[in-house]
Amino acid sequence: MSLSLKLQNRAQRKNRIRATVSGTTERPRLSVHISNTNVSAQIIDDVTHKTVASVTSVGSKVAKGTLTEKAAWVGAEIAASAKKAKVTAVVFDRSGRKYHGRIKALADAAREKGLEF
Repeated sequence: MSLSLKLQNRAQRKNRIRATVSGTTERPRLSVHISNTNVSAQIIDDVTHKTVASVTSVGSKVAKGTLTEKAAWVGAEIAASAKKAKVTAVVFDRSGRKYHGRIKALADAAREKGLEF
């Protein structure tokens, strides 16, 4: 399968997910972005179009770890940021990626720190 076809399929999955997953003020959306070297997550209120909290592994203390370790760190930090913003429950937006590996590590770390999906 060519790279362009994989990217097209992922874009279709992402659009399909975004058509059904929407964050509210009570339960905002946790959006995850993973590049080749870094992980970032945002908690977004889709009603007011505001970012409630965001965390990235760029320039963090886990910058030299594996991508899975970075994802787990981002998950724990986004949960802490959510608690500061008085957010206890979120809707998980995995951006068209499989719930496996780095995505799962981020989600599990956020759940362990008390964020409810």
